[in-house]
Amino acid sequence: MKKTKRHMLVALLALLALVAAACGSDAESVVADAADDVADAADDAADDAADDAADVVDDAMDEVDDAMDDTDDGLAMPGAGQSGKMGRANWSTGYAHAQVLHDLMEELGYDISSPDALEFAPDLAYQTMASGDMDFWANSWFPGHLAWFDGDLPDGTTIGENLERIEGSGLPAAGLQGLLVTKSWVEAEGIGTLEDINNNPDLVAALDTDGNGKGEIYGCPEDWTCDDIIAEQIVFGGWDNIEQTQAGYDAMFADFLTKVNNDEPAIMYTWAPTQYLAQAIPGQNVMWLSQESVLDDSNPLGLEGGESYSQGEGFTALGADTCTQGPDGCQTGWIGADIEITANKAWLADKPAARALFENFAPPIIDVAIMDQQRAATDGAQADIEAIAAKWIADNRDLVDGWLDAARAAA
Repeated sequence: MKKTKRHMLVALLALLALVAAACGSDAESVVADAADDVADAADDAADDAADDAADVVDDAMDEVDDAMDDTDDGLAMPGAGQSGKMGRANWSTGYAHAQVLHDLMEELGYDISSPDALEFAPDLAYQTMASGDMDFWANSWFPGHLAWFDGDLPDGTTIGENLERIEGSGLPAAGLQGLLVTKSWVEAEGIGTLEDINNNPDLVAALDTDGNGKGEIYGCPEDWTCDDIIAEQIVFGGWDNIEQTQAGYDAMFADFLTKVNNDEPAIMYTWAPTQYLAQAIPGQNVMWLSQESVLDDSNPLGLEGGESYSQGEGFTALGADTCTQGPDGCQTGWIGADIEITANKAWLADKPAARALFENFAPPIIDVAIMDQQRAATDGAQADIEAIAAKWIADNRDLVDGWLDAARAAA
């Protein structure tokens, strides 16, 4: 592994240990595991300095057949004769763990379409799932995505009435979200919260690239849900001198990272688990930016389903080494999102094995981040995603066999 990529991976692992602590779900054990993973990653990196991140994918290609050969042909196949249409979200950081779920469904005998055939933003994903044109995906982010459940279908039902949220599946409370800000700017100006920026004309001017008198935040594409949450936050927080810039996420991130690395003022929305945080690293070149006002259910813009954007208390556990501090410490403005599986209710009703797998499916957050780091080292082709997922399954055979055994027992 090349030195730069090794450092990026170790930084990502260390950050995700903090994420687990902030999210509060089994935090102590997750952090302990994360610390072990960081140490192991550092040791492995020193021993394998000649390796490159792309080699993971090359090796995985060779392991796909081996993993299949190791499967006991005598195992029950409760999904035999049943099919499903799986989709995935249109953010690449969710590709790999979605592919793992796809492959495990097929190990149970289900005939599942490749997730890349049905790739959607959430605004279309839930409508498509509710109408039966897609059966499930692994990329729900709740509570934010609950806003899409309120939409109406032509038959008079709501979208949510046709869907089932598999609570506790996937990565509960693992979705850290917030705004990153250039660290050197924070330190030079003594910035504590977004309100400090909004209330200071000089700081606003430093973010105003189009000359309209408002400072810009790199936000979310228009169909990702987080764009609506940011719009609501701006109104709710009274940030009259701040506005959201919307474009393709990767293009915005490239602009943001260039500014950060040039010590120029910049603010951008991001999330974890993701490999983006191996480049914009809280505590090194950026900081999480606190907010004094955390969005409630008042829905100031009157958006349909806007009450579901309520963020409660936000985060408070990130320390001053990675997050700016306001009057209440660190408040990123978002609670820890539950990254879960959602399925069409009618499709799932007669598939107890699938339900049991969904309920038990819980890849470690650090592994999800590492898989995304491996994806980022490739050109992102579907074959690469499949190879990364296959290698993870092969490397975690005991864990996934437990999930599969529970699914077979439920059939």
